[in-house]
Amino acid sequence: MTEGGNGLPATPYEEALDALSSLISQRRRADKNNNGDRFELLFDYLKMLELEEPISRMKIIHVAGTKGKGSTCAFTESILRRCGFRTGLFTSPHLIDVRERFRLDGLDICEEKFLAYFWWCYDRLKERTNDDVPMPNYFRFLALLAFKIFAAEQVEVAILEVGLGGKFDATNVVQAPIVCGISSLGYDHMEILGNTLGEIAGEKAGIFKQGVPAFTVPQPDEAMRVLEEKASRLDVHLQIAAPMDVDLLKGLKLGLEGEHQYLNAGLAIALSSTWLQRTGYLDISYHDKINLLPEQFIEGLTMTNLQGRAQIVPDRHIDMERPGDLVFYLDGAHSPESMEACGRWFSLAIRDPDQQQRTLNYRSKDHSGSAPESVEGLHKERSSNSTQILLFNCMSVRDPQLLLPCLMQTCATHGVYFKKALFVPNTSLYYKVGSHASPPTDSQVDLSWQFTLQRVWESLMQRDKGEEAHSTDAFGEGVTDDAEVSLRICEHSSVFPSLQLAIKWLRDNVQQNQSARFQVLVTGSLHLVGDVLRLVKK
Repeated sequence: MTEGGNGLPATPYEEALDALSSLISQRRRADKNNNGDRFELLFDYLKMLELEEPISRMKIIHVAGTKGKGSTCAFTESILRRCGFRTGLFTSPHLIDVRERFRLDGLDICEEKFLAYFWWCYDRLKERTNDDVPMPNYFRFLALLAFKIFAAEQVEVAILEVGLGGKFDATNVVQAPIVCGISSLGYDHMEILGNTLGEIAGEKAGIFKQGVPAFTVPQPDEAMRVLEEKASRLDVHLQIAAPMDVDLLKGLKLGLEGEHQYLNAGLAIALSSTWLQRTGYLDISYHDKINLLPEQFIEGLTMTNLQGRAQIVPDRHIDMERPGDLVFYLDGAHSPESMEACGRWFSLAIRDPDQQQRTLNYRSKDHSGSAPESVEGLHKERSSNSTQILLFNCMSVRDPQLLLPCLMQTCATHGVYFKKALFVPNTSLYYKVGSHASPPTDSQVDLSWQFTLQRVWESLMQRDKGEEAHSTDAFGEGVTDDAEVSLRICEHSSVFPSLQLAIKWLRDNVQQNQSARFQVLVTGSLHLVGDVLRLVKK
């Protein structure tokens, strides 16, 4: 039996996560020399797992896109579940627990079922792979596992979110989905997908299948031309789903906050309606010509929840006599366009008590679906004298010169200015899955990227305020820095060697200063968002 990170014998679940970790490739994902990394191997794996026929029988909805595809899938699953169908949802990445990627009827797969299906797949692949057909990598294995789970659990509809791109994504072994969707396209993963919107659109359109209807949202002209060309070649009827009209909800609000979610909701309505029509459930349908949504659609849209997207979580470690003194606003935005949407949401959420309460009601559930925390009084005389702080990290393949200005300018447009930016490395280990994995010690962490992010931020702040850069050990009344836990302190930012130390700094300031009330925006990386959730909800 192997040992866990605490020196104790590993649990059966931890042993499975260790086996899963062994499949994580150490090669940089920006490697362009893989030509799809032998995509054809996926069909060999399907044969080994005897999944070809079960997949051919699945009634699948397949969704790609740069931003909004996870939200679109969540809306779609929620709608069809409330229409009475047994649903399976495969998404990525997970934030706290890998089981989040596999949802059955709206809930993460339980540990018992996960272990049974995991070892069934893992053991067969270990036995049947060889030098010519090696074990699948991490994401491919997870996609194969999703197909096994959904087949064995006999889901009536499987909603699949593309992991990356489309053409060579592991989910694209699906040959005959019921309907496909392409959410908003933008510049992301350019190191793999291409440097133009046209090239990116071409990769996403790789999920189109001969004669299978597809929907997209309004796109930039360059991207739309490519989507239409790819659709025409495959005799795909490609339609544009209009953003959902808020009046269709009869005074209710979408379960996912943010103006951009009406675009994703419109796409989800089109996908759900088309799935219902093409599978013969014409009694539950939506037509563009009417101004009404079925009650099941309204309920599904308003009750959707998705961790890490416009999620508000008060810190459980702060004394309950001072609720709302440390609140984390989490959004996994990591492209310029999503940064802009994140900035709009944050700016409105910290000023609108009703909007924040709605967000808490729908998304402060943990991954097991437990009831939301009570945050009564969260906004009582708080917002006007609260301090806004940014907690940020992004992957080094992304350009902070694009991301940070988008966020700063959008917030400034709404009169919101960050008093301090905290830059941290991720706690998650990309070569290890599971919270039992011990993160590297502070002395082992390479912080060169975090210092780069800090320099970009300080430059933006100086340009905005016409200041010269200088170091300091404090940034505002009632708020202090601690040089022992922060490696580099500047006028408007600090770099911490670990996320744990950054959160400790926030908590210490709130507990030691009666006037300190922090509204912390956590963004730039879904990995970072997941790490914060793990630490705050622990």
